[in-house]
Amino acid sequence: MKAFTSAFKALSDLTRIRALRMILIAGGPVCVCELADALQLPQYQVSKHLAVLRQAGLVTDSRVGTWVYYSIPARASHFKSALFELVTLHVDGHLFDKDAARLKARLELREEGRCVLGPSRTGN
Repeated sequence: MKAFTSAFKALSDLTRIRALRMILIAGGPVCVCELADALQLPQYQVSKHLAVLRQAGLVTDSRVGTWVYYSIPARASHFKSALFELVTLHVDGHLFDKDAARLKARLELREEGRCVLGPSRTGN
């Protein structure tokens, strides 16, 4: 029961839903600075939201040099897999489309599949 309440609490915030959706549609690990640019929020704010998602077991993190990448857990329960499908397929709208376009543009700046830039936006 705790996994259910933790997941729902984590997804009770629009920014966390946006961040999770970006990680889901990226198809692989996403650097926190790439997420900050896609969401047009300061990196420290995005990091706080990602920590909540990580504590709920909805994302995992890994450090590569100075960069921290977030991804979907390799082994997700049926419940979490259903949540991921819900967020990927049924959360849509203008805001989410703009986030996805910005993430796509930001991921194209990678070199050899890795983030090489820090955050370029401080939030709008």
